[in-house]
Amino acid sequence: MSSSETIGRNPKFREIMAPGAYEKTGLTVFLSGSIDTPPATWQKTVTAALSHLDVTLLNPHREDWNETWREDASFKPWAEQVKWELDGMEAADIMAVYFGRKTEAPITLMELGLWARSGKCVVGCSENYPKKGNVKAVCERYGIECVGTVGELIDGVKRKLEVFREKAA
Repeated sequence: MSSSETIGRNPKFREIMAPGAYEKTGLTVFLSGSIDTPPATWQKTVTAALSHLDVTLLNPHREDWNETWREDASFKPWAEQVKWELDGMEAADIMAVYFGRKTEAPITLMELGLWARSGKCVVGCSENYPKKGNVKAVCERYGIECVGTVGELIDGVKRKLEVFREKAA
């Protein structure tokens, strides 16, 4: 699934999977985080929890990802993925950033570093995440809400969405 899709019966919710095309219409949430649970369980949980809202979710997880892809700008599938993710993070109003317990998630750490000062991040950091101290220090420095569970991450995203809606009203 790499294209726009409405979930359930809510036509105002769209989940866009990488490398699907999308237009920036309304509020957008980018899912940044560990791909360490089979298969990307935290993203599915967040998607289901937000599917009743008027929001576009940008999900970089892709079913056709191949571990053998070269990290090289001349290798088209890899370059397409990285560009999609960078564009999506820029377009997003909110970034839901999650650090699971089974990987150090170096790309997610980089993404948090890129966007820590933006005011758009909400961070979930598993109790057993190996670099939890680093994540908490960055969040504290830049005033980012940092919580311990996916459920709390969802609540944080909902609070940020509500702030956007109140400002728009």
